[in-house]
Amino acid sequence: MELDSARENPPPESFFLPGGRSSAALGEAFSQILHRLTRQEARRGNGRDAVFQDLSALIEATECGRLFELSGAPIHGMSEMLGEVAKALGTYAAPPTEESVRSDGHSGVSEKAAEVGLLFLKLLRKVETAKNSLACPAWKTGLHHLAGPVYIFAITHSLEQPWTSPRSQNVAGEVLSLLLRVSDCGSVAGFLHGENGDGKGRFTVIMGLLKPDLNKESWKNNPATKHVFSWTLQQVTRPWLNQHLERILPPSLLISDDYQTENKILGIRCLHHIVLNVPAADLLQYNRAQVLYHAIFNHLYTPEHHLIQAVLLCLLDLFPILEKAVQWKGDMARPTTQCDEVLQLILTHMEPEHRLLLRRTYARNLPAFVKRLGILTVRHLKRLERVIIGYLEVYDGPEEEARLKILETLKLLIQHTWPRVSCRLVVLLKALLKLICDVARDPNLTPEPVKTALLEEATDCLILLDHSSQGRVMGLLATIPQSCEDGTVVNCIREVQQASEGADYHGTKPCVT
Repeated sequence: MELDSARENPPPESFFLPGGRSSAALGEAFSQILHRLTRQEARRGNGRDAVFQDLSALIEATECGRLFELSGAPIHGMSEMLGEVAKALGTYAAPPTEESVRSDGHSGVSEKAAEVGLLFLKLLRKVETAKNSLACPAWKTGLHHLAGPVYIFAITHSLEQPWTSPRSQNVAGEVLSLLLRVSDCGSVAGFLHGENGDGKGRFTVIMGLLKPDLNKESWKNNPATKHVFSWTLQQVTRPWLNQHLERILPPSLLISDDYQTENKILGIRCLHHIVLNVPAADLLQYNRAQVLYHAIFNHLYTPEHHLIQAVLLCLLDLFPILEKAVQWKGDMARPTTQCDEVLQLILTHMEPEHRLLLRRTYARNLPAFVKRLGILTVRHLKRLERVIIGYLEVYDGPEEEARLKILETLKLLIQHTWPRVSCRLVVLLKALLKLICDVARDPNLTPEPVKTALLEEATDCLILLDHSSQGRVMGLLATIPQSCEDGTVVNCIREVQQASEGADYHGTKPCVT
């Protein structure tokens, strides 16, 4: 009964015989197949096989000229019909909603995708044949309607996802390659924004097809939509992206505002791409940059290290844009910026943080904030001092990423704020000496290259401290080589001594030579 129901109105056999199709009959055949594709019965085994077989036979049996240029039938009408069939095939192969996944998983999706991909390959080969024959100019109209749905299908199933398999990925990859070839595009980016300055990119068409599935009510109905949107967005860069800002900004904000960490990270990466590839003037217009900042800033309260990493990278690239809108008069104190606000919150979170992955994430990004603020880092000096000392005391695993980044931060801090560091000399000196002793006495835990890097960075910090304090460090360390029995510690002190002996303390800024 299922097969009979799905083949309620099958095309007559004459459709599949040469010369057996009138223009109206051919259009009616595609219309019937489209109707069967959208029936619920066609989603099941026998019905699906039947409709695929009929569509495959119809494509193979129809000459290119008849497929794209029908006598007595509007060209646009047939092309639009092919586009609707392509959309229906893409919907066929779409992964299930989140609710369906919980009950049935992604069973059968990759098999359907492979079958649909083979049909798309046949359609695109027809386009290619018509293109090469030079006798059917209407292939361009056909490709115009096919390109968007075929592209979305190809990206949905060519990326590694829970609903794909090696076979479906290979077929989808072939579909994408053939689509680019018939479109005369050397890359996906060229396909989207247009190549050779022709301005005929298909990014607008793709976004138009995705738009109904990218609103607040529907964007989770198809789990592939967010990935297609994100991947497609990141293929388009300057100077083409800014003209699409109104289409891409709302979905990116929507995805980033989800409760799932995976979606938050995906949305933040979309926003980061926009920040990097849209001119500052466009982002400052209508207060868009401030909207971006507040949407991203709120994620700093989430204790997920992958999310924090994505957020901080995005904010660091957003700060220069935000600061363009800040007017500073030389006779007044510099106003605090969003960079100050973020650094203050990061340091607040860093002090009590005990989770290693979060500690490493914060420490990894701290040097960039000191570089960004420069001398203005003095506003945060007290809290930075506490964080630096606290993090230098804690072993961070074999790679010691957090302590290495904290030492890098300390070096930058001394270089940028050295006039204010001398009053903290004793506290910082004790922390550095303790670190050197701990590393020197560590027999097994830390690999030798990491130990060497820690000792070199700590020694550089001592040299900078000595220079910024006009040689006071060397005076405090002068008696250590005579009383210390640890050769590693003595070697570090001697390096500082050698640097101190050749230093010129009449300069204005300490540096490591």
